[in-house]
Amino acid sequence: MTMRTPAAERAYSHVRRSLLDGTHPGGTLLSEGALADQLDISRTPVREALHRLEAEGFLRLYPKRGWLVVPVTLAEGRETMEARLLLELYALDRVAAMGPDELRELGRGLAPDADPSRPVRDDDFVDMGASFHNRLLAAAGNSVVQDMYARLWNKQLRLTAGSVADPDNAAEDVTEHGQIAAALRDADAPRARRLLQEHAGGILRRLGLGGQDIRLPPPAN
Repeated sequence: MTMRTPAAERAYSHVRRSLLDGTHPGGTLLSEGALADQLDISRTPVREALHRLEAEGFLRLYPKRGWLVVPVTLAEGRETMEARLLLELYALDRVAAMGPDELRELGRGLAPDADPSRPVRDDDFVDMGASFHNRLLAAAGNSVVQDMYARLWNKQLRLTAGSVADPDNAAEDVTEHGQIAAALRDADAPRARRLLQEHAGGILRRLGLGGQDIRLPPPAN
C-alpha cells in the first residue's frame, strides 16, 4: 500500500478541487513549480499528486511543457453517461437476482446519501454522489466492474465541473437518489431501473444536453 505524505494529500485535494470547480478547464497547462509556490511546499509532493491525478484520467504529462488538463467533449460526456448507466443497471440486476431482501438492504444502505432534508454544501455534493453510486456498484460484488466505473466517474466529473456547485442541481440530484433508494427499499427492481435511466437523463439535462434521454434496450427475458 502506497503511503502518501500530508503535503501530497494537500496538493492532490487542492488540484482536484480546482479541476472540478472549473478553475482549470480542459486544455489548461499546469506547472509543478507554480503549484508548489502557491501551496508553499516542495515540488516532490506536488509531482506525486499530479501523477495520481494522471492515473485517474484528469491530467496528461507533456515533458518540459507541463501537465495538460485533459478536455472532455460533450459527445464524450454523453458516451460516458451511457457507459455508466450500463454498469449501474448491471449492478442493479445482479442484486435483484440475489433476491428482494438484498434489494431492500441496498436501498437502506443508500438512504444516507439520498436524504433530501440533509443540507448539501458545495464541497460535499460530489462526495455524496460518489458515495451513492459507488455503494450501488459495490453491491454487485464485482471488483473489475467497480474499477471500470471509477474511471468513468472521474471522466464525468471533468465534464460536470461547471455544474456541481449549482444548488438547484444538487437538490435535483439528491431527490433523484432518494427516489431510486425508495424503489430499492420496496424491492421494486423495474421501477429502480426506470429511475436510474431517468436520473442519467437528468444529469445530461443539467449539463445543457436537455431533451436527449438515454435510451437503452430492455433486458432480455
